[in-house]
Amino acid sequence: VKFNNCAGNKGVRYQTNSLDVKVRADGTLVAAQPLQLPPKQLVLLVTAWDPQSLASWEAVVRFLVADKSQHNGHKPKGRKAVAGELVQQQSDTLLPWRQHQSHSGLRRQKRDWVIPPINVPENSRGPFPQQLVRIRSDKDKEIHIRYSITGVGADQPPMEVFNIDPVSGRMYVTRPMDREERASYHLRAHAVDMNGNKVENPIDLYIYVIDMNDNRPEFINQVYNGSVDEGSKPGTYVMTVTANDADDGTTANGMVRYRIVTQTPQSPSQNMFTINSETGDIVTVAAGLDREKVQQYIVIVQATDMEGNLNYGLSNTATAIITVTDVNDNPPEFTTSTVSITQQQGHAWQWSPLSSQSPVGQAGSRDWAGMGLPTTTHTHPHSSFSQPEAPRGKILHFSAAVDYEMNRAFMLTVMVSNQAPLASGIQMSFQSTAGVTISVTDVNEAPYFPTNHKLIRLEEGVPPGTVLTTFSAVDPDRFMQQAVRYSKLSDPANWLNINATNGQITTAAVLDRESDYIKNNVYEATFLAADNGIPPASGTGTLQIYLIDINDNAPELLPREAQICERPNLSVINITAADADIDPNVGPFVFELPSVPSAVRKNWTITRLNGDYAQLSLRIMYLEAGVYDVPIIVTDSGNPPLFNTSVIKVKVCPCDENGDCTTIGAVAAAGLGTGAIIAILICIIILLTMVLLFVVWMKRREKERHTKQLLIDPEDDVRDNILKYDEEGGGEEDQDYDLSQLQQPETMDHVLNKTPGVRRVDERPIGAEPQYPIRPVIPHPGDIGDFINEGLRAADNDPTAPPYDSLLVFDYEGSGSTAGSVSSLNSSSSGDQD
Repeated sequence: VKFNNCAGNKGVRYQTNSLDVKVRADGTLVAAQPLQLPPKQLVLLVTAWDPQSLASWEAVVRFLVADKSQHNGHKPKGRKAVAGELVQQQSDTLLPWRQHQSHSGLRRQKRDWVIPPINVPENSRGPFPQQLVRIRSDKDKEIHIRYSITGVGADQPPMEVFNIDPVSGRMYVTRPMDREERASYHLRAHAVDMNGNKVENPIDLYIYVIDMNDNRPEFINQVYNGSVDEGSKPGTYVMTVTANDADDGTTANGMVRYRIVTQTPQSPSQNMFTINSETGDIVTVAAGLDREKVQQYIVIVQATDMEGNLNYGLSNTATAIITVTDVNDNPPEFTTSTVSITQQQGHAWQWSPLSSQSPVGQAGSRDWAGMGLPTTTHTHPHSSFSQPEAPRGKILHFSAAVDYEMNRAFMLTVMVSNQAPLASGIQMSFQSTAGVTISVTDVNEAPYFPTNHKLIRLEEGVPPGTVLTTFSAVDPDRFMQQAVRYSKLSDPANWLNINATNGQITTAAVLDRESDYIKNNVYEATFLAADNGIPPASGTGTLQIYLIDINDNAPELLPREAQICERPNLSVINITAADADIDPNVGPFVFELPSVPSAVRKNWTITRLNGDYAQLSLRIMYLEAGVYDVPIIVTDSGNPPLFNTSVIKVKVCPCDENGDCTTIGAVAAAGLGTGAIIAILICIIILLTMVLLFVVWMKRREKERHTKQLLIDPEDDVRDNILKYDEEGGGEEDQDYDLSQLQQPETMDHVLNKTPGVRRVDERPIGAEPQYPIRPVIPHPGDIGDFINEGLRAADNDPTAPPYDSLLVFDYEGSGSTAGSVSSLNSSSSGDQD
């Protein structure tokens, strides 16, 4: 046998599956001992294996056995001896079992054959069942043998993929095979006699499904995203795409190769990228990647099996999106070196050099990675600019509103430079400058009050028409001839007036510090100053008036009501005063009793406790209970002082030992005498007595009513009672009737004029129902007769008790039944219908 492992056959060893035949190192097969050959052929399995890689290869060698007569030189009659006659075509019959005979004539069984694998192509079109091989034993000449197979695909799921003819031993495949579903099958062949006894040992059969190219390569993702820096050198790695093929990867059916189909855009070259056909790695193949020109490439990648053979292989495609990332390879620059801007005064102005709509145009680097930041290098000496951070640089604007009256023009130089250094190898200027001229135009500005809020101080109570101050505004438009007019915007109490021309403030009413419009002694008003410009402008100002207190409020006595015992030394009344003014126009207060009427000082006395409090008490030993008006003069400490005579209502009442007024005393103190109190008590007693008598009378009447009821058991009550039973309708033939005939007629004429039919026109009269006697709870035998007579009399006189006196109208129902009288039916004691 010849063998080549494509590596020089170093260390390769050979062996066979038979102990009778050996293989030398050069591949020569020699007999190890005398052979007992089978009648037709000898099949050997030769294996070559590499001890280092543990790889093995197998080959089947068949020895065709020639007739012994041909070896001895005897020629068969009628035939010509030809060397080719010794060669027979390979048979599809396997003899896995063989028998040998010893010299003594006894038969002995040696080791079984090793059957080579059976290859079956997948996706076969049939016809099915399709024969694979025939298995037989050489004992079938002596006895009848039955063959069978077991294993996955035969008697195990999937069932009946393979079957075998039990008599002839031919094995078939019953349906197309799919290698991707199952690549191989392991079966065992059995040979038994007609009684089921084992004739031969089971033989292993290996069936391999030969792969066909029936699966396309499939990419793991349909879209792949990658990135590469602009300016990258050729050979720079970008990304890897991967496709898998379900076919056998050891054959060309599953060997995938990659290629780039299209590239969009094809700038600066149509082949900017290449792909490793085996690994799927995408790398740059040309220079010139520039993000400022092309920011993204879309590459269509194709994967083809059969090692990339487009004629026989199956293909699939995927999309690779390659983003060109920015590097700082462009310096910043202004597209315009000078610019003029007109700006209205009074507005916060700003200019972004990074906006293409700005007066200077696009400023800053074209690279996102190294965006230029503008810097002001020269400004007007009397104005200031600021440059707050912006997302892509800085915005230049005035830090305050521009004023035409202060500066009519600004000239400044703006420089822009890279935030990040340029990439290595870039030899260009790192900054750019531009000149900016700003012209300010005059607009009408609103007047303003130089002192806002303005505070003045004055005493309260000044008369109307008093001049308080001049609250004037200033118009900032010095180069415009304009007049300013004044008006009130807010005056809660309507106390002030303002001169529309010069802003002079005068009082329109008396200013009162104790008013509700005053907060913390301050009154606040707002005024409006407006010019006559086009368009007109206005400003507001607030005037605050601090009112100084004067003694213009007399004190008031507190409390206004009190009570005291009719005898002294039991209780006193504490009094004080309240003043709407503030210090020093309040306390200490002076409390005193007036001299007129004289009874006041005779009956009462005041004792001073401190500057704010005093005590009122009885001067005499006893004062009759009642309500007394006691006048008291209260004087404050203002300059000049003010006094007020206040009256306090004092209730004088009898008190107990604790100094508290008694109930009778409180009533007496309210103005009721002893006689009135006694009369009230008598009326209350009479009213309670009447209520008690009425309740007793009602109880007795109820008791008499219950004693007159019938003395019988409710179950033995023989009085007539109306018992209502449920009515059941007639049969099916009785259901056909007019329900309208049962309605209540309104008049008798209406009844008589209706169609024939039975009608009830009686109805319950409307009237008062008589009172039936109530059955006594505790009956008395002597009252039964009276109870019965009363009930009879009430029933006879009750017009509402049925039956009612009314006319009943009946329809004519015919002359009678043809069956005659029911009484003609007699009983009989004889016959079947006894």
